[in-house]
Formats: sequence, C-alpha cells, structure tokens
Amino acid sequence: MPLPRNDSYTSEDYWNLPDGVRSELIDGELWDLASPSRAHQRIVSALTTRLTNHIDAHHGTCEVYPAPFAVNLFADDTTFVEPDVSVVCDRDKLSDRGCEGAPDFVAEVVSPSNPGMDYVSKLNLYREAGVREYWICDPQQRRVLAYVFDSEAIVQTYAFTTPVPSAVFPGFEFDFGQVLAGM
Repeated sequence: MPLPRNDSYTSEDYWNLPDGVRSELIDGELWDLASPSRAHQRIVSALTTRLTNHIDAHHGTCEVYPAPFAVNLFADDTTFVEPDVSVVCDRDKLSDRGCEGAPDFVAEVVSPSNPGMDYVSKLNLYREAGVREYWICDPQQRRVLAYVFDSEAIVQTYAFTTPVPSAVFPGFEFDFGQVLAGM
C-alpha cells in the first residue's frame, strides 16, 4: 500500500527513510513493503542459493542479490524497487547503493496484500527498464509466470509441480514444489 502522500516523493525521501522501513519509490509514491511469509522467504532463500551455485559452477560473473537490495531501475533516481531476487550481469551497474539500472533477471514472490503490484505494475516497469527475464512466483496460486523480454514479451506458465527453466541462464531449473515440500 502507498505510504501517506505528499506532493511527490523523491529519491532523497527514499534514501532518508528511517532504519528498518522498507519501501519502493514508483511514480512519486512510496510503497510500503509488507513483511514476507515463511513460504516467501523459503523461495527467496533457495532461489538465491541455487542461482548463485549455478552461476559459480559455470564460471559466470553475474551476481545474485536477495531483497533488501535497492534497484534504481532506470538509473535516473526516479524509480527504486527491491525485487525479491535480482541477478546483475553488468558489474558496471553495481554501486554501494545497489544496482543502477535494470538487472538481467528478477523474481518476485507475490504478496497476498498487493498482487497487482507484481502482476501489473512491476511487470510493466521491468519490461520497460530492460530486465531480460522476470518470474512472478505465486505461492497462493502455486504457479510461476516466467516472462522473457526480447523483441516481444513471451510468457510461460508453470505449476509448482514442474521445474521452471531460465532463458537467461541455460541449464538452470528451479523446482518450487521441492522447495515448498512439507509446508
């Protein structure tokens, strides 16, 4: 949900939030981030670990970051998001503040309190910014929408019972069902 509105929030407002307050800056609004569920954290932790292991095993130079990790999405101090998992392959985009520009891969775990943010708002932002691959992981629906943005947006839908392959990282698959087994 958006935080109380002033005329328009700026990157200065974003960077001056009190410690422990997590928000995203989109279209001049600060959006409060809800505390994640156990399933959410389990997915983020496992996806971060397995992507890192895959990249390392293939001697890749990309870096994997779980939230909280600030992404200055258009590198112009107008839109700051904190994707649940970001993979950045262009190290020139990395700064002490986070990522200055679009990551190559982003995964968001849908929050029941605001699913439209991941399914609509961030989908459009990530595509416009140049993210190459975007996964929308929905524990409530037990499915993943995997978008590949190149000349057109291609989307595949996967049930949690089917491993999800990555287009950006050949040979990488993630089994959501296995990660959430027993939950």
